[in-house]
Amino acid sequence: MSKVLAVGLVLYGVSPSVLCQKDGTLGRNTEFQEDWTNGTKVDSLTLASINTDFAFSLYKELALKIPDKNIVFSPFSISFALAFLSLGASSNTLQEILEGLKFNLTETPEADIHRGFGHLLHMLSQPEDQVQISTGSAMFVEKRLPILAEFKEKARVLYQAEASSADFQQRHKTKKLINGYVSKQTQGKIKDLISDLDNETVMVLVNYIYFKGKWKTPFDPQDTFQSKFHLDKKTTVMVPMMNIEDLTTPYFRDEELSCSVVELKYTGNASALFILPDEGKMQQLEVSLQPETLRRWKDSLRPRMINELYVPKFSISTDYSLENILPQLGIREVFSTQADLSGITGAKNLNVSQVVHKAVLDVAETGTEAAAATGVKCVACCAKLSKMIVRLNRPFLMLVSETNTQMSLFLAKIINPK
Repeated sequence: MSKVLAVGLVLYGVSPSVLCQKDGTLGRNTEFQEDWTNGTKVDSLTLASINTDFAFSLYKELALKIPDKNIVFSPFSISFALAFLSLGASSNTLQEILEGLKFNLTETPEADIHRGFGHLLHMLSQPEDQVQISTGSAMFVEKRLPILAEFKEKARVLYQAEASSADFQQRHKTKKLINGYVSKQTQGKIKDLISDLDNETVMVLVNYIYFKGKWKTPFDPQDTFQSKFHLDKKTTVMVPMMNIEDLTTPYFRDEELSCSVVELKYTGNASALFILPDEGKMQQLEVSLQPETLRRWKDSLRPRMINELYVPKFSISTDYSLENILPQLGIREVFSTQADLSGITGAKNLNVSQVVHKAVLDVAETGTEAAAATGVKCVACCAKLSKMIVRLNRPFLMLVSETNTQMSLFLAKIINPK
């Protein structure tokens, strides 16, 4: 009988700040570490572009499956967890995972991919006064199941991940242990990542990301008011609507895709893109989402005075079972009895039963830290422009990125802010 591995992904974002581990190290100086960290690696911008491809592919599958629901997930966290898992995979299982993450294995060797993720984690882990990014992985393994020393070393060196023993025969106790770990790492925002453990589960891989940031130019809470948000042509809901006047911020009007793109910066190395399609154009926009689309938007953004900007204040949460979604991206064998994860324990009867992904995204006026944000206003445009009003009062997309690496940390579709 096959033993099963449950993979849990947990995400929390406070939008207006990520906790990465503070030491930023990749482990002690060993020959192994030098071999794996000093070779060729995928550079962070290439990795970000590949991850964007994965993000939009996964987004389209989620949008098909749940067309009228809010969507929020972390492309980085999911790809990071699956790349970590692939350390223990071989043969077709390995190939499916990495190609499902949009890597071209004829162009990029597996070792370079792992080095790239390790380097990216190192970059995100650097202490930053303004933006907090905390991300990490942990593996909980049945105490009677020894993990191969090479896998443990690769996990520690490349993914800063440690493995802990747990008694999976005492399922309730182990579930409490895992959920307690996740709750602690996400500042108590997600308490029940794992709702149940199957009788055959012998290993759980957890990956988390916690993001907390403050707007560079905050909204004034006293200006927030109740306003209509149009779910569709016939239905509206009342939501708290934040607003700010005379804000100079990067903006682009995409006539080709009939949408407006507004960038709001956080203090520190992060920003959020709000993409507002014209009424009835959401589906056209979703079909067109490609890495080139995002690149074109970012290249086309220019400082623009927005006389009135309206953004709903919201907190949304999602819960996905990705074992039903990832096969659509070509990641199939790892969920079957044909899975080869023998690089983890040496046993060939290990496969993945569950990929749990929970995310929470809060958007508020300033964030949780009460500090005055320094509003930098670029007044490069001297020509007098007509009054410009942007209202995010109908479904829109939101993309939170880390600026230095251009990595997409969160991708969201807000159908209903309530």
